Amino acid sequence: MTDRSPPTKRYLRALAGETLTPPPFWLMRQAGRYLPEYRETRTRAGSFLDVCYNPALATEVTLQPLRRYDFDAAILFSDILVVPDALGQKVTFREGEGPALTPIRSASDLNGLTISGLHQHLAPVYETVKTLSKAIPPTTALIGFAGAPWTVATYMVEGGGSKDFAHTKRLMWSEPEIFARMMELLTTATGDYLIRQIDHGAEAIQVFDTWAGTLPEDQFERWAIAPMRTLVERIRSERPGIPVVGFPRQAGILYERYVTETGVDGISLDSSVPLAWAAERLQPKCTVQGNLDPILLVAGGAALDAGIDHILRTLGHGPFIFNLGHGIVPQTPPENVARLAERVKGWRG
Repeated sequence: MTDRSPPTKRYLRALAGETLTPPPFWLMRQAGRYLPEYRETRTRAGSFLDVCYNPALATEVTLQPLRRYDFDAAILFSDILVVPDALGQKVTFREGEGPALTPIRSASDLNGLTISGLHQHLAPVYETVKTLSKAIPPTTALIGFAGAPWTVATYMVEGGGSKDFAHTKRLMWSEPEIFARMMELLTTATGDYLIRQIDHGAEAIQVFDTWAGTLPEDQFERWAIAPMRTLVERIRSERPGIPVVGFPRQAGILYERYVTETGVDGISLDSSVPLAWAAERLQPKCTVQGNLDPILLVAGGAALDAGIDHILRTLGHGPFIFNLGHGIVPQTPPENVARLAERVKGWRG
């Protein structure tokens, strides 16, 4: 039975609506290529997916940034594309090029996918979550995650990353029944995946809709908001007490509709979101998280200090978790992350 008593970990307290000074903090992609110890582990592992599916290695790289920076939360080391991989789509990662997938662009392509082997395929990920729940410090929260159905669908249809998402949008508009079937499959599989992460020890969930901002406004409700609302309602019903954070990157003013209509406990802000607007329109509705520009973390120095202070002054007087507006980039100096950690932890309002 999961403990539903009031949270004691600072990250979870913030998601429960508490204002904390200093705020809790963690960083998206805090485990990754900017750390030399990660690069060494990655070299030993072989492919990127070999790390994701090896509980010992995935646990190690998750713990690496905690040893350096004392973050308030750890996030499972994995990738959003393990879900299509588990559904039967061929997924590979090419060094220096990103993911490559066999495209899904027809009914026959979609018919080749099945949810039946999902949990068996993802068992190593669940084992990582279970191991991490015991290995992280007692004051550190464990975040499970998945990609949002829309964002995962773009990779599945495009066969990798894209600048214009032409194949995905064409399928969405010209073959709406096929696209709806794909999104329904992804929403169900993602919900199953997240519930199983919770059952193995995840204390909060973040759903990454990295490409939400590419959706036209008239499609945003159907393909970004509705699937996320389904996931939130399912987690709230089946695993009550587990907070859910959404990240509809580059959604602009549609962030507000997303918060109101999905029911998320927290909203992660990309670096383009105006802070005063977020404090006025979003923070009264849920906990906000963000949103330092990752390149400012590369630049460092006085500019970094000023950027940190501006965010803290604007968002630090309500429910807030300090983070970046997107993930840490590989060229980030580790000493700049240490500088950020010291400044956030030292803030007293």
